[in-house]
Amino acid sequence: MTSHRPKIGLALGSGSARGWSHIGVLRVLERAGFVPDIVCGTSIGALVGAAYAAGQLDRVEAWARSLTWPAVVKLLDFTTVTGGLIQGGRLLAFFRSHFEDREITQLPVAFGAVATELLTGRELWLREGSVVDAVRASMALPGLFLPAQVDGRLIVDGGLVNPVPVSLCRAMGADVVVAVDLNWDLIGRHLEGDGADPAPPAGLLGWLPRGLGRLRSGPGASALSMFDVLGVSLNIMQVRITRSRLAGEPADVMIRPRVSDLGLMDFHRADTAIAAGEAATEDVLRELAQVLGPRLPLR
Repeated sequence: MTSHRPKIGLALGSGSARGWSHIGVLRVLERAGFVPDIVCGTSIGALVGAAYAAGQLDRVEAWARSLTWPAVVKLLDFTTVTGGLIQGGRLLAFFRSHFEDREITQLPVAFGAVATELLTGRELWLREGSVVDAVRASMALPGLFLPAQVDGRLIVDGGLVNPVPVSLCRAMGADVVVAVDLNWDLIGRHLEGDGADPAPPAGLLGWLPRGLGRLRSGPGASALSMFDVLGVSLNIMQVRITRSRLAGEPADVMIRPRVSDLGLMDFHRADTAIAAGEAATEDVLRELAQVLGPRLPLR
């Protein structure tokens, strides 16, 4: 019998704009020689994970770092149709024109995305079909984006059921799972903030805050917009669900970037998010090496 390296699975969690930190995670893992065999993602984790699995991470990183707030707004096609504020067609068209869409099963690295069937609440594992369609479905944040339609079903953000998809990595054959949790410190930092950060500046028409979901207590906390309440409520939900799922389906190594100061819509702050991902991953490299060493299976 000969030894072989265990399959490494990478579970990239949900977190909207905070998810640019996944790019930093992947960069440090690559430099250290830890190359994942399986990548699974939820919401923004599905976007970054798909880009990596398709060999297009460089392109996505360059685009993310170039984003400004006006550029973010231009990608949002607001709609009066009930079911969501943003239709998502403009963003989908952008991805199709700038990034090569492929069949999931044909990607060089095994990939899977998590989504939620709206009418039943069932967790869906998207492992075949269009990469772009899978990412769009996984990122359909309720209340903001209109639900996606897949095979006649209404599909929304996978963060509702499985914010950090460790279970999908295991199901796809991972021996060791490295998971990235973007939501671990959201509740305390947001509801008990020290007020040091200024209030997020107004965005589109004054009612779409750039820092959606980044709420501080103190003066002005009583003047909350609908979006403030929505963002913080989503944060609480994500934290609670993440803790519950990880308690029953623990990862072998956890990476927890400090990104609580980034709001859900802060996509223009990629530099900050990526740096946070790099720093958090550097902190666990020794632990990862120790986990992989004694777990070399025989075959």
